[in-house]
Amino acid sequence: MIKKKVHLIVGARPNFMKMAPLYREFAKYSEQFEVKLIHTGQHYDDRMSKFFFIDLLLPEPDEYLEVGSGSHGVQTARIMERYEKVLLADRPDLVIVAGDVNSTIACALDAAKLHIPVAHLEAGLRSWDRSMPEELNRLMTDAISDYLLIPSKDARFNLLQEGIPENKIYFVGNIMIDSLIQHRKKAENSNILAKLDLHKADNTRADFVLITMHRPSNVDNEDSLLILLNTFKQLSEKIRLIFPIHPRARKNMKKYNLENDFESITNLMLIDPIGYYDFMKLQMTAKFVVTDSGGIQEETTFFGIPCLTVRPNTERPITIVEGTNELVGLSAEKIMAESAKILQGNFKMGRIPQFWDGRTAERIVQIFINEFEK
Repeated sequence: MIKKKVHLIVGARPNFMKMAPLYREFAKYSEQFEVKLIHTGQHYDDRMSKFFFIDLLLPEPDEYLEVGSGSHGVQTARIMERYEKVLLADRPDLVIVAGDVNSTIACALDAAKLHIPVAHLEAGLRSWDRSMPEELNRLMTDAISDYLLIPSKDARFNLLQEGIPENKIYFVGNIMIDSLIQHRKKAENSNILAKLDLHKADNTRADFVLITMHRPSNVDNEDSLLILLNTFKQLSEKIRLIFPIHPRARKNMKKYNLENDFESITNLMLIDPIGYYDFMKLQMTAKFVVTDSGGIQEETTFFGIPCLTVRPNTERPITIVEGTNELVGLSAEKIMAESAKILQGNFKMGRIPQFWDGRTAERIVQIFINEFEK
């Protein structure tokens, strides 16, 4: 039997959690597949990349493109230029991209133009906000992919509305949950609570709020940072705040001379980015989470932790309809109002959506076993 060559593309931290379970599942069929891990280097900081590879038990990438930072155009162009050379030298039978980062669309475009089949993992998600670069990446990647691997039923409706043939769409579930389930026990053994002097009674959530912020609309300008500063001051009067700070947010706090203002908030702890297990432990034990991340909306829904998303929209509406998520936008008033509900025990409970069961990687690999057998 001739092995089929498969490239798994990673570039930014969210990709690592999505590709790790898929890499391990393909490894079970080593007689049928030769899998290579391609790291574009979009996230190149050790805290944003290397440590997650270690925690997720991923091997060293087969190819490391080292594109680094840059504007959307510069970064996308660098990835395309460097990955095209890899494709021409290796000629895989399938390229699998995930999510909505620049690495996703750049590598999908390269493969599609060379007539190499592309599978988009996490296809069909829509925020309906084209001012978000991620939305444009999602739309374009779905339009040129041959296999659209969707995490929830609403994604199928979105794709059909855009004219994608139904025979290209596969409901596989949420692969982020595969990683959570596979690594949950190690995360439970993390000592991050002790390190940060956080305490909780057995079987209860600790008395703190976990915060993550990285989107340009929230951290790239002074007005937005001042709103966050005011919000955190108010919220810190009610409960302790833990903020693993993204390099982008830290850089802009310094740029606008606001770093000392954030650090002076008595009940707010700014810490460096942390590893996967430590972050998962904080997420599982927090009273609630305030974030602008996409993936964290899903993770909190799985863990049953209330989530306040500091965005006007989400490409993951299932986390609102079925889960524990609520949109609050960049509004101190809304964040404080929803926080009060949570602290009073009046927030919605939510439930885990269909196929968020830890078996998404199995379903995906079976699709390609069947496809290649044809």
